[in-house]
Amino acid sequence: MLTRRDFGLGAGLGFFGMGLTALPAMAAGVKVFKLANTAGVMDAQQCFCTSGQHPRLDFYKSEGVDVEYVNMSSILQALQNLMTQQVQLGPIAPTILLPAMAKEPSLDLVAVYEWLPRNANVVVVKPGSAIKTAADLAGRKVGVRNQGDPGIVVTKTMLAELGLKDDKVEYIAIGDGATAGAAIDADRVDAMVTYDTAAARIELIGTRLRYVPLTPKFDQVGSSWMCVQRQAMKDDRKAYVGFFRALAKSTLFAHTNLDAAIDAHWAVYPESRPKGKSEDEARKEMHFILKDRKENWMRRTDDSDQRFGPSKLSEWQAQLATATEISKNPELPRQVNLDRAYSNELIDEINAFDREAVIQQARSFRL
Repeated sequence: MLTRRDFGLGAGLGFFGMGLTALPAMAAGVKVFKLANTAGVMDAQQCFCTSGQHPRLDFYKSEGVDVEYVNMSSILQALQNLMTQQVQLGPIAPTILLPAMAKEPSLDLVAVYEWLPRNANVVVVKPGSAIKTAADLAGRKVGVRNQGDPGIVVTKTMLAELGLKDDKVEYIAIGDGATAGAAIDADRVDAMVTYDTAAARIELIGTRLRYVPLTPKFDQVGSSWMCVQRQAMKDDRKAYVGFFRALAKSTLFAHTNLDAAIDAHWAVYPESRPKGKSEDEARKEMHFILKDRKENWMRRTDDSDQRFGPSKLSEWQAQLATATEISKNPELPRQVNLDRAYSNELIDEINAFDREAVIQQARSFRL
């Protein structure tokens, strides 16, 4: 059985024990899925997903589903909650999922939708830092949000690509926003490896940052997939397809008209509207936070497959090679069956909607 120790998780996360079940709730005939929100906060950063909940769009309820967000501190915590069925949906990174499947062969989670198809990870340093490339992270103090944060895996991945070790890297938890900015300003860390949106929030509080390029191969891989329990997906396929189709529509809506998506999010979740700021100030800040993420929601323009959500075997093979290297487990490729790790079986149904209609709806949407 997997435990906190297997993932290096802190005791504060809690572990619910295998076998507990929390099925999707029903509300007026609508199936409500619990979704792990690893951003840890509920704000308009989630508008790519939440905008479709606005009653004038109704992307979710028209599919017979809705979503409830459960805030979590990391992808590792999301994995735990997926394992114990405390949530039905959650973001996952293959370099975390694959070793978990090797440790627990009965683990029946499957990645079914790549919601962040471009690389949304960033390396940031002070403007005058001597760190110019990812190779310069070797032997440095690297800031991450917490000790379960993907920033650790990202650093290991890039150094491994360059043939370097991370055995002398010191990973220091510096949190988010102002606390992370203070750690960077005070030189408590030499760099921070985090997500694009988290770095933007640090810049907003006044810390000046310089962005260091990712390594070439790593830069080409996606960032995050949505993971589900395989049996639950089989038992309620229509509801899962409906959820992801609504998510795809919401993503396209938000990418087409970010202002409208932000407004729709605030209308559905008014408590998440920033306090003490005008609406224009709050919207301007959210535009800054999503300046890079907005494009990372969408597939690269040169990608031959422009559908929402599909995985590629080559992508997962690269992820498996990376997971093998950073886990120091040469047996991992023989312990994990990639055919069980990801699936494209829902993708055609998910994409069975009129894109142009959603785009036109987004362009004309006003609150």
